[in-house]
Amino acid sequence: MREPAWRIFAAEYNDSQHVLKATEEKTPSYVLTPLGAKVNRMFIVGVLTDIEDIGTEGIRRRARISDPTGIHVVYAETFNPEAAGVLSDMEIPSYAAIVGKARIYEPEEGMLYLSTRAEVARKSTIDTRNQWIIEACRGTLLRINAMKDAMNMSNPTPRQLRELGYPSFIAEGVTEALKMYSDIDIDTYEELLREALSFITSEEKEMKKDYAAEEGTLLQIIGELEGEEGALWDAVAEEAVKRGMAREVMEEVIILLMEKGMVYEPQLGKLKLV
Repeated sequence: MREPAWRIFAAEYNDSQHVLKATEEKTPSYVLTPLGAKVNRMFIVGVLTDIEDIGTEGIRRRARISDPTGIHVVYAETFNPEAAGVLSDMEIPSYAAIVGKARIYEPEEGMLYLSTRAEVARKSTIDTRNQWIIEACRGTLLRINAMKDAMNMSNPTPRQLRELGYPSFIAEGVTEALKMYSDIDIDTYEELLREALSFITSEEKEMKKDYAAEEGTLLQIIGELEGEEGALWDAVAEEAVKRGMAREVMEEVIILLMEKGMVYEPQLGKLKLV
């Protein structure tokens, strides 16, 4: 049976530190997230911010797909040239949808690098991205609630969680995660949901003033510093402070510019003009 494709935020997937390894031939391995998602396949929709040709060890392309919580690293490999071709033909930035399998690289015990191996790649739209965010939020909230209930039990079991109405795959994953993760920060994931939903709600963040001047200043700074690979976030902040802008204002305006589609992150920590 083919594994379902999880709608899961980059922050939760990238926080994962444990793998449930296959014990029998043709049995899948799973990435176990801190909230108990047992991930073998994923469906990702976000902004394609970077694509590069690797051309080594069977890999043709490496892409970065941004969702509201972080970056999914996606590899398109030689045996699937169609996905690699679609990604390479897409403009940056643009909306992309990826169906793929969890890609696990564990060079030594305790060192885990996670990414996604693309099976299917397609151009997407903002409406599809917004619907994906809603679905990912629903799934995350279900796991958060299951985790809270399990934490209130003295010795939680999948059966107890099923009796509370949770599906088997959630009940099993949550109890496994509680055994393998010593400190699960529920508050962080609840805040993650609020931030993700803020991308698609009609309520705009309250602004203390009209930031038109600050927007112009930051666009100028990024243009001066971006070069080929993008301007370092810290360098932009340092220059903005020199020009009399408070750091917290700079951070708020950068987010505003990204939401308007005027600035994007080709790599985490770097900024470029669209």
